[in-house]
Amino acid sequence: MDWTAFIKITSLALADSVNPCELAILVMVLVTIMTHNPEKRSKVLYGGIAFVSAVYLAYLFYGIVLIQLFKSLTVWMRTYSHLVYNSLAILAMIIGALNIKDYFMYKPGSIATEMPLFMRPMAKKSINGITSAKGAFFIGFIVTLFLLPCTMGPYIVASGLLAEKGTLGSLPWLLYYNLIFVFPMILVVGLVTYGFAKIDDVAGWKERNIRRLHLTAGILLFLTGLAILLKLI
Repeated sequence: MDWTAFIKITSLALADSVNPCELAILVMVLVTIMTHNPEKRSKVLYGGIAFVSAVYLAYLFYGIVLIQLFKSLTVWMRTYSHLVYNSLAILAMIIGALNIKDYFMYKPGSIATEMPLFMRPMAKKSINGITSAKGAFFIGFIVTLFLLPCTMGPYIVASGLLAEKGTLGSLPWLLYYNLIFVFPMILVVGLVTYGFAKIDDVAGWKERNIRRLHLTAGILLFLTGLAILLKLI
């Protein structure tokens, strides 16, 4: 076990997983499915799982693409590896700082931390077309494009750090990263499906704690970047 990589990837994935973007999108998806199937909780379960699965697979694909992109710069990266890793560390710190800023001065649609405001109507329009698990799976792939601006930062850092392991060597780490990334979504689907929470409660909780979510993600990202920069991990 590469414990250094484990600490880096776990920290980055945890920071990505508490991003308010994914919870906001999931709430819209579940509300849409429940609207079309008010008495069928199984539809909510299957639709939610289908949507989360699509997000998982789409991000796995994006991760492989990023790994390939970094691999194409292999010679350059070997020559300037210290510069690459320091740049990735600084990128993590910058995104972390932006998230921390959102705790003190929150503004919807903030750059690199939330979905841009102009994308939100398009995302909502796409989600409104979901009526079944098949639809949720298909739309899930499309919706990830709207999530990229607010979730891709930590993933780029993680992919850059994993590039030296190659595509096959990075694959288990990408599977692990994305499992952590979608876990909160799986949890919400389960809580809503089995009646432990109402979707309105989840939406309300997200709105009440949006600043804290940004703060948590920001601290994790900033400290991880700092640790990488100082060669602590």
